[in-house]
Amino acid sequence: MSGLKSTALHGLLALSILLATLIARDAGAAETTAPSVAINFTFDRPPDASMAPFFLAAKDGRFGAERLNVSFNSAGGSPEALARLAKGDSELALVDINELIRFRDKDDAAPVKAVFMLFNRAPYAIIARGSRGIHLLPDLDGKTVGVADGDLSMRLWPALAQQNGVKATRVKFHKISAAVREPILSAGQVDAVAGFSYLSAVNLRDRGVPGADLVVLRYADYGCEAYGFAVVVNPGFAATKPDAVKGFVRALMAGITATVREPGRAAEEAASRIDDGDRNLELERLRTILADNILTDEVRRNGLGGVDPARFDRSIGQIAQDFKFRKRLTAGDVFDDRFLPPVAGRLIN
Repeated sequence: MSGLKSTALHGLLALSILLATLIARDAGAAETTAPSVAINFTFDRPPDASMAPFFLAAKDGRFGAERLNVSFNSAGGSPEALARLAKGDSELALVDINELIRFRDKDDAAPVKAVFMLFNRAPYAIIARGSRGIHLLPDLDGKTVGVADGDLSMRLWPALAQQNGVKATRVKFHKISAAVREPILSAGQVDAVAGFSYLSAVNLRDRGVPGADLVVLRYADYGCEAYGFAVVVNPGFAATKPDAVKGFVRALMAGITATVREPGRAAEEAASRIDDGDRNLELERLRTILADNILTDEVRRNGLGGVDPARFDRSIGQIAQDFKFRKRLTAGDVFDDRFLPPVAGRLIN
């Protein structure tokens, strides 16, 4: 009798093991075959070195590891990228956070929010020629500055001028096409131009303007509190696919870490996506971006991707000096930190 019981117990044990194995195998198979989430990601401008972390994340399979199928496309500016996002033509986009702030002030604006801050400091700058007597911001008094149509930096110029005792009416702004911004400065037709520090300054050096004659007056060095480029999400996608948004953020942070460790490889990947891209030129841009805009003291303290609410609110106050808000926004109206990992997982050396 005891032998029968023993045989029965062994049989039940074997059956239990078999069932557990089948269940685990089926679960593993289901996990392996789970469909990827498709993401159309829009950059607000053509490719440049600032996008290297995204491209490296794709190259290294970081998005695939998060079960994301990410495709990239470009728009003709932040307003167009936001319009695509609001319509649902894109799930995620990279835009200037200061344009998003203005976008959200519209009556019929979709509740689009940023979920990851890539540029902790805005790249706005005045790039000048030292040989024209410009070395500090107040030296712009009486000078002529070339400004491209739609240049967002001009929206913060009134606050910057007031903060630094510059008489805004004493600076002459000459409207130009973005395509001739660097050529007219190198030709001496203006004293300075407004632009991004990592684009215009590097372009001018590439055009043969001596580095010693270039003066980069970064807004951030003169009290501008503005953040820069941020990843924003379609509200419907954020509500229905929150894990995909979190996965995208994790993959992007891995791309940033890889970019910091291997800037040469990151620059090469960015250059490969640019018509006639120059790896050395993009590497110079990338090093400027990392030092000035991404790896700031605030980021080293608080980690990648987030914002300081008090600073964010101050930056909105600076925008308000040139923009009449219907209702004053706060950081929480524009930035959603629910998709960020805990701070410990966002710290970077």
